[in-house]
Amino acid sequence: MIEIKNISKSFDEKHVLKDVTFTINKGECVSIIGQSGIGKSVLLKSIIGLLEIDSGSILVDDINLDSISFKSLQELRSKFGMVFQFGALFDSMTVKENIGLALQRRMNVDKLEIDSIIMKSLEDVNMKETYNKMPSELSGGMKKRVGIARAIALSPEYMLYDEPTTGLDPIMTDSINKLISKFHKKGDGTSVIVTHEMKTVKDVSKRVIMLYNGRVQFDGSTEELFCSEDPVVKAFLNGDSTYKEEKELL
Repeated sequence: MIEIKNISKSFDEKHVLKDVTFTINKGECVSIIGQSGIGKSVLLKSIIGLLEIDSGSILVDDINLDSISFKSLQELRSKFGMVFQFGALFDSMTVKENIGLALQRRMNVDKLEIDSIIMKSLEDVNMKETYNKMPSELSGGMKKRVGIARAIALSPEYMLYDEPTTGLDPIMTDSINKLISKFHKKGDGTSVIVTHEMKTVKDVSKRVIMLYNGRVQFDGSTEELFCSEDPVVKAFLNGDSTYKEEKELL
């Protein structure tokens, strides 16, 4: 379980998150949506302690991130798999080495077992042929798939996706969405997806949290989101900037 309790985060004078509170139960598949720059990725990185919050608390399986040592935080992170927006692959390493590096840091296993895990994770995302390729040889969609392979290789309890379909064409977006659903349904893990892609929301998640002006504007089922009469939600779904502009003028 991930518990977000009254957290706030600012960068200089910009208040990105303001008293945000919600809980994600184990086994849920949740999308976090909202306008660009609203704090979605900040929230995601705060959940695994990559960013420190200004106030409030974040608990993972009843463990408060603020009250544990760096070593304990590293151990807690082993429960998470993170798929970054642009893949976050090391350009100087092959695909095999990129995935192997994460495994070596987290698992006490020998080289043969690591190689076997790498190959299995690449097979799971239909990327077996990229084993010895460099990131520069991969397309954007292929990098996203390798990023997913690296995350699932660790058999995490929690999968976090930061804009997994950004910059991809509709066919590749559908492919990534199917992979996210596949791995969520495969076990009893929890998936949290930061996205602006409504197709991903519809195809993958059962619950949606929408941020607006640093706060939770909506928290409910995917069906409730698309039936919502909230003017902020409707404006976002319809791509209508009028509501935002009018509010800023008040």
